[in-house]
Amino acid sequence: MAESTRLLVGTKKGAWIFTSGPARRKWNISAPICFGQSVNHIIADPRAPKRLIAAAKAGHLGPTVFLSQDNGRKWKEASKPPAFPPAAEGGAKLSVDHVFYLTPGHASEPGVWYAGTSPAGLFRSQDHGDTWESVAGFNANPMRAEWTKLESPPEGQRLHSILVDPRDPAHLYFGISLGGVFESTDRGASWSPLNKGCVADYIPGPPPDYGHDPHCIRLHPRNPDRLYQQNHCGIYRIDRPSSEWSRIGLKMPKKIGDIGFAIVLHPRDPDTAWVCPMDGTAVWPRTSVGGKPALYVTRNGGRSWTRQDKGLPSANAWLTVFRQAMTIDSGKPAGIYFGTSSGEVWASRNEGESWAQIAAHLPRIQSVEAG
Repeated sequence: MAESTRLLVGTKKGAWIFTSGPARRKWNISAPICFGQSVNHIIADPRAPKRLIAAAKAGHLGPTVFLSQDNGRKWKEASKPPAFPPAAEGGAKLSVDHVFYLTPGHASEPGVWYAGTSPAGLFRSQDHGDTWESVAGFNANPMRAEWTKLESPPEGQRLHSILVDPRDPAHLYFGISLGGVFESTDRGASWSPLNKGCVADYIPGPPPDYGHDPHCIRLHPRNPDRLYQQNHCGIYRIDRPSSEWSRIGLKMPKKIGDIGFAIVLHPRDPDTAWVCPMDGTAVWPRTSVGGKPALYVTRNGGRSWTRQDKGLPSANAWLTVFRQAMTIDSGKPAGIYFGTSSGEVWASRNEGESWAQIAAHLPRIQSVEAG
């Protein structure tokens, strides 16, 4: 049985907090937070759960970060939001369009946060998100322009899926869409591409070292050497110290394919993961396949997949689940939650075996986090 559950939902026009008791049957929904502002990501600090942090693009403030120390009752803007340093003479000037992704630092570093932006930039805070500094190891890396040279995807190139190895605060990963997966073993002072084995079918010739399009990367907390990736070109798994990803999405039904945005992992079982496929045909509609949304689960590390759609719309549901809009709690059984481009929140109390809609008519949902 789960403890009381909290969902943090970021949308195109603000954020909402959902709360439920241990049974996870009935949900209370807060008044809107940062109303009217585009909230790309809102997340609680696992080291201090009353602290919340939100990545937003406010109409009058531009790209910024908002902070709460009291479970979301009061908010303040960061005194120094993420911003690229001035360009060197003759260099290209970069300006943050929006803050896209937030990740708490290692448990041993209680004030540390990381932020990813569009265009692709990495920033670190050491004071709970109030002031942010550029991570020069990436932002000023002489290879940055080469790593990020491809044309931006819709709504801009993003640095996302910042992962901290729970065993080692110096060991980091992130993804760039478009750019690829990158790894650092020195707290971000240097970075190396980690894309071997991934397909990039939009680039002529053999797959390159970089230029890939990861949509979402997850690291398993119980086995940090196991990572999963939902990519523009498939579903992948890697078991470190291997440096090559395996395309486990080829075991998905061919009529469904293995293209999507989001992927979540079971909190206790490294072999179990869920994806939400989307239509990736030639015109790239980016909707549920055939207008029939479903999740697919693997319980054997990607050797096979099972469809889960009980309670979900059976027809004419042309929705998308974005990369940060699906999450899982630590309950027994685990609860899975996702938000849609059409403003619905769906919940399963039994690891995807059945689904119930717990909200509708919200703005476009951009992130869902369980706490």
